[in-house]
Amino acid sequence: MKRVQVAIIGGGPSGLLLGQRLHQAGIDAVILEQRSAAYVLGRIRAGVLEQGTVDLMDQLGVGQRLHAQGLVHGGFDLGFRNTRQRIDLHRLTHGRQVMVYGQTELTRDLMDARSACGAVTVYDADEVQLHDFDGTSPRVSWRRHGVAHELQCDFIAGCDGFHGVSRASVPPGALKVFERHYPFGWLGVLSETPPVSHELIYSNHERGFALCSMRSLTRSRYYIQCPAGDTPARWSDQAFWDELRRRLDPESAERMVTGPSIEKSIAPLRSVVAEPMRFGRLFLAGDAAHIVPPTGAKGLNLAASDVQFLSQALVEHYQQRSDAGIDRYSGRCLHRVWNAVRFSWWFTSLMHRFPDGGEFGQKLQEAEIGYLLQSEAAATALAENYVGLPLER
Repeated sequence: MKRVQVAIIGGGPSGLLLGQRLHQAGIDAVILEQRSAAYVLGRIRAGVLEQGTVDLMDQLGVGQRLHAQGLVHGGFDLGFRNTRQRIDLHRLTHGRQVMVYGQTELTRDLMDARSACGAVTVYDADEVQLHDFDGTSPRVSWRRHGVAHELQCDFIAGCDGFHGVSRASVPPGALKVFERHYPFGWLGVLSETPPVSHELIYSNHERGFALCSMRSLTRSRYYIQCPAGDTPARWSDQAFWDELRRRLDPESAERMVTGPSIEKSIAPLRSVVAEPMRFGRLFLAGDAAHIVPPTGAKGLNLAASDVQFLSQALVEHYQQRSDAGIDRYSGRCLHRVWNAVRFSWWFTSLMHRFPDGGEFGQKLQEAEIGYLLQSEAAATALAENYVGLPLER
């Protein structure tokens, strides 16, 4: 039976970020991923990085391509009543900004770095099971190509998503889950077309929310609010483009370049938080512990902040013989998580049409958006949350 210091369950961004940070600190860690490397790289996910996430990539020595190809955004446009008004993030937050860089590319950078340094990632790990994490000698078992394997470790980091084995391994009654499911989803299209704007456009429209985003100067990502239970098959490319144009201001609708979709999918919107995020020697991180609506672009960034707290705690344990960081891990993470959940819920509520909102709800939205666009204080609060609150706040 092989032994490592940390077993990381899940080879997505949170697992890869943690693995790279632990390798950097000289801590022996193995990543176990249920899927193939090609499958992990094929997932289409978020692309807006807070400055803290960019800084973490730089600290890990994997930020070169991000800075060469990523798009720095100092603001975004808020569409309302067929007009657009810019939220100046850079000015309102005294120089802070965000970076648009696809999660697929970030994942590729981390995979390449892990391979280059010889760190171990096991792909196609089936039937992963976590054992004895409530004691002092945790174990992880799995099967690969029909062969059974087992690994002893000091700690287990669950970075395998909300439906992964890590959260499911927590004993009944030890975990409390807080949930809110929204009565709509996002229909998203990826296309090889230039973005309609050099920055994102968030649009509140009587027909529903729309978002114009991008992955590069030649690849665009667009979303429209759709009913819960809708299916991509119901939407032809032309129907999507027509509906998107209806929800934008006339100038943006006229300027938009359309084309065949590379990928088309529907994402449900939900807010979910599991508490606590530590169970003995098992830690939950990223989507294994929390999910937020994509409206505020917080999912990947929350995973990165979890990794920073967890890696600090593990480095303190091994290098300083202190468990203070381990004991504080869940509380530190959840303080930041709930701030992000609140912001994502607020921004989602502000920008979408709710089936049961009625005229009263629509008038409240209009009043709040009007106040936001006229008030420096309200715009500053939006900007501060969008670029990411400081790690220790």
